This record gives sequence, structure tokens and C-alpha cells, in this order.
Amino acid sequence: MGMPDRSETDPALLAALVDDLDTGFAELVRAYQRVVYSVALRCGTGVTGADAEDLAAECFLRAYRALREYDRDRILALKPRAWLLTILLNTWRNALRGASRRPSVPMADLPERSAPGPGVAELVERGETRDELAALVAELPEHQRTAVVLRHVVGLPVAEIAAVLGVPEGTTRSHISRGLARLREHYAKEVAR
Repeated sequence: MGMPDRSETDPALLAALVDDLDTGFAELVRAYQRVVYSVALRCGTGVTGADAEDLAAECFLRAYRALREYDRDRILALKPRAWLLTILLNTWRNALRGASRRPSVPMADLPERSAPGPGVAELVERGETRDELAALVAELPEHQRTAVVLRHVVGLPVAEIAAVLGVPEGTTRSHISRGLARLREHYAKEVAR
């Protein structure tokens, strides 16, 4: 079910980065913008399309700055997808840390919600099961959510997910398995309501 993507070690793309960074980087962005945006959109609760676009843009900006400092051999050794997703997740975590340092809006200033949201049956009838599932995924702990999204939405192999998360493959498999089990449990509760 993964997203279509270029080969993780596309030698032509890496060579293009070495030959002409600006032209090669434009090709890198074209090749990976969908996967970076998709993961950014699913990073955490409350991430909107605009937030995901900002995260993806910041990810590519940081990647470009890093590439300007890399030598030829380092660029040719890159695994672009895993490298970009690592930058993306670090950017997202930094944004969360920064947001936690800023004062939040007092609860009294938030508008009241006039009516409860639609039930699961209504969501299914309206064809919004995908949105419901996305909301359930957003409730997973960060490490499980990221592992599940990278595996089942993006379609990365476990080895690449482990590299992105900086954990062993066994831990990655555990995060995926536990995340899926938690999703099934939460979904069963929603359906039972």
C-alpha cells in the first residue's frame, strides 16, 4: 500500500546532486516531495495541511543547506528517502519543543463547540473512514505512529524505518506491531459505540 517512489539509491539522482547541486536538488524535491509531505501530514495530532507544507518546506531547506556542506563521496553514499525523513522528523520534534516553550491560549479564550461530532456510523455512511482512521493514528504514541505511517502509508522497509528512527530493526518491528494492535483496539471501541 506504499506510495510510489524512486529507488532508494538512485545513482542518477545522486550524480545530478554532485554535478549541479541546484538542478540535482530540484530533481530530489520532485522525487520525494510527496512522501515527505505525506509523512509530515501524519507526524502528529493537530498537523494540518498547511503545517505539513511548512514542515516539508523546512525539511527541504535544511536538506539543501546540508548538501552544500557535503563532499562528493558523502552525497553519493546518501540514501535520500531515509535521510530526508530523518530531517523531517527532527524538524517536527524541534517545532514541538519550540511550541512547548511558548505560552498557550487560555481555555477561556477558546470557542465553545456547539454540538458533538458525528458518530462512527454517520462517518462511514459519509465515506469518511479514512479521516477516522487518520484520527486514530494520530492518537498513537509518537514512536508507534511514526513507525506505522512509514511502514503502511509510505511503504518503507523495516531497515529504512529503523535508520530513520535511529533504533534497531527489532524495536522498529515492535513499534509497528504494537501500533497496529492499538489501532485495532481503538477502532473496535469506535465501532462498538
